[in-house]
Amino acid sequence: MEMTEGPESGNHTLLTGFILSGLSSHPELQHLLFFTFSFVYTITTIGNLLIFMITGHSTLHTPMYFFLRVLSFLDISTASVVVPKMLVNFLAGDRSISYTGCITQLFSVVVLAATEWYLLAAMAYDRYVAICNPLRYATIMNSRVCRSLVLLSCCSGSIVSVVQTAWVFTLPFCEPKQINYFFCDIPPLIMLSCTDTSLYEKQIIMTTVLVIFTPFCLILVSYACILSSILRISSAEGRHKTFSTCSSHLIVVTLYCGSGTLIYLQPKASYYQDAKKVLALIYTTVVPTLNPLIYSLRNKEVKEVLIRMMGELRKKSTSA
Repeated sequence: MEMTEGPESGNHTLLTGFILSGLSSHPELQHLLFFTFSFVYTITTIGNLLIFMITGHSTLHTPMYFFLRVLSFLDISTASVVVPKMLVNFLAGDRSISYTGCITQLFSVVVLAATEWYLLAAMAYDRYVAICNPLRYATIMNSRVCRSLVLLSCCSGSIVSVVQTAWVFTLPFCEPKQINYFFCDIPPLIMLSCTDTSLYEKQIIMTTVLVIFTPFCLILVSYACILSSILRISSAEGRHKTFSTCSSHLIVVTLYCGSGTLIYLQPKASYYQDAKKVLALIYTTVVPTLNPLIYSLRNKEVKEVLIRMMGELRKKSTSA
């Protein structure tokens, strides 16, 4: 990590890079962590690519699968922003990341995470319309509305990311310190600042409310209406079948929003930094890995299309 210091910098050290401490400082664990997360990343990529391909099948052209396809793309992107650099750091003696690389990584993680939180709210609204207003579902959730919801999620995530990244990197970093994390994220970066960040911490909490709590409240309202509709279904089998279409989404929402909230509500709390690393692993690595399993194993239509596609590939290979 190169550093320069001149009269114009005063008591500040001008950083051209940072050092990522990673998940563990124990040398004997680095190879084990490398192979573990290499396997996880491979499963994440293959699983989400399969979901992306399956949900593009002609028999699955419904809003739910359109949103699921976008979710798969976001999950692949999130894992690809974080995991490859983490894998390099497990084996490399030099764990530095350039200033520009840190900005790029932070911006990418925030825009993808914020977009996914808003997308989860859009998916909850889709389930609400499908269950509570089934006769008007095709009219309300038409292709234009679905594309608009995805575009709105992306634009909102981009605005949040631009603002957060700009504010973080206007903070002065006064001395060369390690980022006690495995990627560039907001909480560990503001801990490196030598200025008073209390105002900025309050701003992060307000942003957390806007980005996580607001979509989460919309999701809760949607599922309250859904639950009310499910309870009015006379047969137990009908109630179970209807709720099973929502349970996968609820699992993802709980894991994703729960981990994000715990990290960003106390951005500069250093006394449970290791716990924050685990929580960050959940939304950057674990959730992208579990999403294909959650949505495929619990979805009959997805499994049927997968079997059909495998059969078509088998026929092509035998006829070739």
